Amino acid sequence: MLKAKDVAEWFINWAASDEDSSDLTNMKLQKVLYYAQGHHLGRYGRPLFPEQIEAWSHGPVIASVYGSYKDFGSSPVMSKDAAFNWDNFTPEQHTYLATIWNSYGGFTAAKLRNMTHDEAPWKENFRADENRKVIPASDIAKYFASRAS
Repeated sequence: MLKAKDVAEWFINWAASDEDSSDLTNMKLQKVLYYAQGHHLGRYGRPLFPEQIEAWSHGPVIASVYGSYKDFGSSPVMSKDAAFNWDNFTPEQHTYLATIWNSYGGFTAAKLRNMTHDEAPWKENFRADENRKVIPASDIAKYFASRAS
């Protein structure tokens, strides 16, 4: 199973190879990871990566990945894995992640934030007085399974 950081690095490297994708900030990365996990849970009934997603004030976040890239602030993130290798992903993983990127990568961080704020997993789990509450994978799976076409 992939780790969330592996998936993050895939998106970062993919965005870096696309001249139209220079706006991959940490906030946008977090939301794209959330959608990757959500659609995977909804479609396959199992997680893409094992890390939990938390409900933060600006939407769903994988804390360990956020911490890895927080030094970029609101600037675009860059790869932190000098050993990143496209060959570490199966063809199916490439296809799946490219599909997620094609669906969500064109949105701004603010648009993705607003989208997640309108969705049940974040809305039902965020508490202003309890920042970083885990969004149960079952909530994410249920929501995305109901959206599957």
